[in-house]
Amino acid sequence: MKIWKSLLIVLMIFANLAFTQPSFADRPKFSKNPDYIEVTKALNEISQTKDAQTEVEGFTPKEIQKRIEELTLQKYALETGINWGQCNNQTGNTIAVYGKKPNDEDNEDAVYDNNLYFLANGQSTKKNWDCDGIYLGNDVKIANFTSSLNGQGQKLTGPAALKILDGTQLVIKTNPDTAAIELNVPTVKVLNSNEANWFIPDISQALIDTRVPNAPSNHS
Repeated sequence: MKIWKSLLIVLMIFANLAFTQPSFADRPKFSKNPDYIEVTKALNEISQTKDAQTEVEGFTPKEIQKRIEELTLQKYALETGINWGQCNNQTGNTIAVYGKKPNDEDNEDAVYDNNLYFLANGQSTKKNWDCDGIYLGNDVKIANFTSSLNGQGQKLTGPAALKILDGTQLVIKTNPDTAAIELNVPTVKVLNSNEANWFIPDISQALIDTRVPNAPSNHS
């Protein structure tokens, strides 16, 4: 009788493992997230630069330290499973943002990897809806911008799509003195149509202002 009880317990253990193992296997791993790979690489590069006391053109030691701190928090956010970004519009105008359709809509037949939505002034995109980035019109100026994560960037010209990393809350403001757009985080990247399957039209901010806001937002 004891033998049968022992065998029953063993069988129950194996059955439990058989049913629970797939749930572990199906969990997404942050290490495979392209944003995590990019952030880790950039953090290693800029940390090595600081350790070697090598100057980065156009950046003070204080700015380099700030970028290291930003990337460190970014890496931690991705490690804790935050796989969406948020955009907050404080520009005084409607802005264009990128993101996929809400979960209850079909994304499989989309021409582009994400869609272009319009976010009203004073609104932020909805929690858990991934704001992939923002679009800047052909007449928009942006202040103090560097496109690469490790601090070695390029000038921003013309219409552009700016990609933000998962786990980032991007606040977009307008400088009242210069009318230039200002971003609160440096970890954004300029994309063009050759690098990503994003819709990047050649339009002005004035045209964007005429659009009806339709981005999933905290006011939706």
